[in-house]
Amino acid sequence: MTLRLPGLADMHVHLRDGEMMKHVVPTVNQGGVSVAYVMPNLVPPITTVDACLKYKQVIEQLDPKTKYLMSLYLSPQITPQVIYEAAKRGVRGVKSYPKGATTNSDGGVESYEPFYATFAAMEETGMILNIHGEVPSSTSNDVFHAEPKFLPTLLDLHKRFPDLKIVLEHCSTQAAIEAVLNCGPSVAGTITAHHMYITHKDWEIDPHCFCKPVAKTEKDRLALIEAATSGNPKFFFGSDSAPHPQSSKQKSPPAAGVFTQAFEASYLAEIFDKKGCLDALEGFACKFGRHFYDVPIEESTPTLILEKKPFTIPQLINDCLVPFRPLQISNWQCRWEEGTL
Repeated sequence: MTLRLPGLADMHVHLRDGEMMKHVVPTVNQGGVSVAYVMPNLVPPITTVDACLKYKQVIEQLDPKTKYLMSLYLSPQITPQVIYEAAKRGVRGVKSYPKGATTNSDGGVESYEPFYATFAAMEETGMILNIHGEVPSSTSNDVFHAEPKFLPTLLDLHKRFPDLKIVLEHCSTQAAIEAVLNCGPSVAGTITAHHMYITHKDWEIDPHCFCKPVAKTEKDRLALIEAATSGNPKFFFGSDSAPHPQSSKQKSPPAAGVFTQAFEASYLAEIFDKKGCLDALEGFACKFGRHFYDVPIEESTPTLILEKKPFTIPQLINDCLVPFRPLQISNWQCRWEEGTL
């Protein structure tokens, strides 16, 4: 069996910087992605338009085949004036992290009220607000309930700014799916590949399955698969692929992040195939995210070929990164159609 798709649109990628970035960026295209939305939580975080566009330039030098969309890190520096400048210069959105909840989020948000003027400017310019939807760690140590406790804030922001495009990132619970469905068309949710595979039982024994938000129950996992395969354009792909050195994953607690970048198309095809919904894969992984971010599928968009052909996921990528499900058999391989890149 063979599928022909536009390249995937991965609307949530972590590419890091320095030497790690050199290992990670080439795996974006390798995994079947032709559009990628880049997260700004570097050290220090990206809070100026100049820094953002400089970062983009370095990424594109490493991978000129992929279209990269950029974001800023929500902080007091992101004023309405910065939003107007960012919109004019092609920056696509602003990412909000709850203070202390995940990797490089020490400068994250504790209250959204100080940013209302910024959100109004974003609503005016069409900029997208990407939200890591958990309450700050200072107010909840319960990783299972951090996302559900945040959802009233999402609904409040949507009520205050009904035309602001908001993405609830990496939905991990049935409650998150229901909250997105209860909002208007300006609110969407991304779903990762790994959250459709694992539950808390996996990360409790395997640090390479530990991420934020953590994988929850089997009921939540099935709700995510149902949403992803439903054909509802409010849900689209965002991998939240997050590379870490092996030493960081072996600490207690381990660094939060699952590295899926190099085999995104394979992981997704496996899930959709098992569900009997391969016809829904193109919408979820290729079209709905592009539409929400106003990125058209052009004639020059490369064609991705997915073949049902088993292979073993390697134990290491580039001799330093442990991929999701190492040494497991995947039934789907991807390649780019010759002559399209």
